[in-house]
Amino acid sequence: MSKSDIEIAREGTMEPIADIGAKLDIPADQLHLYGPYKAKVSLDFVNSLADRPDGKLILVTAITPTPAGEGKTTTTVGLGDALNRIGKRAMFCLREPSLGPCFGMKGGAAGGGYAQVVPMEDINLHFTGDFHAIGAANNLLAALLDNHVYWGNALDIDPRRVSWRRVVDMNDRALRNIVANLGGVANGFPREDHFDITVASEVMAIFCLATDLRDLTRRLGNIIVGQTRQRQPVRASQLEAHGAMTALLRDALAPNLVQTLENNPAFIHGGPFANIAHGCNSVLATRTALKLADYVVTEAGFGADLGAEKFFDIKCRKAGLSPDAVVIVATIRALKMHGGVAKDALGTEDLKAVEEGLANLERHVANIRRFNVPPIVAINRFSADTAAEVDLVLSKCAEFGVDAIECDHWALGSAGARELAQAVVKIADGGEADFQPLYPDSMPLIDKIRTIAQTLYGAADIAADDKITRQLADLEEDFGHFPVCMAKTQYSFSADPTLKGAPSGHILPVREVRLSGGAEFIVAVCGDIMTMPGLPRVPAANSIGVDETGAIVGLY
Repeated sequence: MSKSDIEIAREGTMEPIADIGAKLDIPADQLHLYGPYKAKVSLDFVNSLADRPDGKLILVTAITPTPAGEGKTTTTVGLGDALNRIGKRAMFCLREPSLGPCFGMKGGAAGGGYAQVVPMEDINLHFTGDFHAIGAANNLLAALLDNHVYWGNALDIDPRRVSWRRVVDMNDRALRNIVANLGGVANGFPREDHFDITVASEVMAIFCLATDLRDLTRRLGNIIVGQTRQRQPVRASQLEAHGAMTALLRDALAPNLVQTLENNPAFIHGGPFANIAHGCNSVLATRTALKLADYVVTEAGFGADLGAEKFFDIKCRKAGLSPDAVVIVATIRALKMHGGVAKDALGTEDLKAVEEGLANLERHVANIRRFNVPPIVAINRFSADTAAEVDLVLSKCAEFGVDAIECDHWALGSAGARELAQAVVKIADGGEADFQPLYPDSMPLIDKIRTIAQTLYGAADIAADDKITRQLADLEEDFGHFPVCMAKTQYSFSADPTLKGAPSGHILPVREVRLSGGAEFIVAVCGDIMTMPGLPRVPAANSIGVDETGAIVGLY
C-alpha cells in the first residue's frame, strides 16, 4: 500500500529555517520566525536586494484540468529540487492554499509524494496568518463603508450601488447573497450584501501585485467600493480606510520562506484563485526570489488558458517580469479524459483517447508560443501509464515542435525530474524568449476580451449584451489601459465545463464586468462563475481531525 502525502511529509527531516535561509545568503536576523521551520523574510532585507541582477524565470502551467489530476504544484516542487540536484542555485514560488478547497474537495496544495513543501499541515491550514490578515483588511473596509453611511453619509453613497463585498476563507454558499443591517435603526440601513471567498477579494489581488508597502497603500486607496447617488465612484481613500488596511497587511506582505522535503528553499506567498482572479503568487516573492537565485520556478493556477495568460498579461505586464521558459504539465490520465474516457476507466490503455486528448495539449503549446516564450512539456508519470501511451505523447509532441520529457518526481523526488531540469536550463539559458503580452494596453477593453477568447480559447466571438457594452464603454476613458482578468470555468476552453479537448467556434458569454481599481484590471465574468464556492456533498472536512498524539489526520 502506497504512503499518503502526509505520511511521506512526516517522514522527512526538516532543517531549521535559518539554515534554509543561509543557502540563499539571508542573514538569520532578517528572518522573522514562525516556529522553527517557517519564517518571513524582512522587508528591509527585501528592499536591500534592489540592485542585484535577476535570475532566470520559469513558469509551470498545465493542460486544462480534469478530475484525473495533472500535478502542476508537484511538478513545480520536483523541478525546483531537480535544479538544485544538478548544481544550480534555484528556488520556487507558490501560492498559499485556501482553507475553502482544503476542507472542500480539492485537498491541500503543497505538492505530493516526494516532491512536497513542508511543514505541510501548517502550509495548508493557518500558515503565517496572511489570509486572515487579508480577510480582516477586506472586512474592515466593508465595516467602515457601512459605518460611514450610518453616521450621516457625507459622501452620499447610494446603498443600492455598493459593490464592495465581505469575504471569508471558507466555502459557504449560504453567504453568497444576504441582507445586512437588519434589526432596526441602531444597526444601520438594511441592504442586500454578498460574501466572496477570501482568495477572490480584490485585496488579495492587490496584495499579490503590490511591489512594496507604499504601492500597497496606493492600490488599497484606489479600491472602488460603490457609487454616489450621482453615479460617481467612491474609493477606499475617501473613507480613509487604506492606512488601517495597510497596517493590517504590513507583516503579511513579507514573503514566507519554507523548504522542500529535500531541504531546498521555497517562497509560498499570496493566493488568488485563477478562475475568478489572476492566479499567481505575489510579485514581491517572485521579485525577491529572482534576486536570490539563478533559476526561479513559479506556478500559475489551473490550465494555461487561465493561469498562464494572466501571469503573462497581468503579472508580468505590471511587474516588468520577463519569463525565460514555460513548462506545460500533462498526464496520460488527463489526456484520456479530454479524449472522452470516464474517470473510472483510466487504468486501461487507450491510445485513441490519448491521441484525441492531445488536441488540448497542442492548443496550450501554441498559445504559450503566442507570448514568445519557449515551452516544454512535462509528462507527469502515473503508475498505470503504459509505454505505448507515453511513446505516443512523445511522438506527437515532436510533431508539435516541442520537446516532451517523462518525469517521476512524485515517486523519486528530484531524481525523477533531473532530465526535465537539464532541458529547462538549456532553454532558459538559450536566450530564445522574447516575451510579449497578448495585446497592447491601448487596445479597447472589449477587444481585449475578444482577443483572448478568439486567440486562446478558439471562440468564434464573444456575446455581450447592451448593458455590458455600455459598462465597458463607460470604463474606457479612465480605465481602458487596464488589462482584463477573465473569470471563467477552469475545465474547458469554453464557458461550458463539459466541453473537453479543444473546442472551437463557440461563443463566449460575458455576463458581468467588474472594475478592480486597486488591482488595476477589469474582471470579465464569462458564464456561470461562483466567487463563493460551495462545499461538496461529502466535504474533505469530514475526514480531517486530530489523533490522540495531537497530530492532524486526514489532511491530503
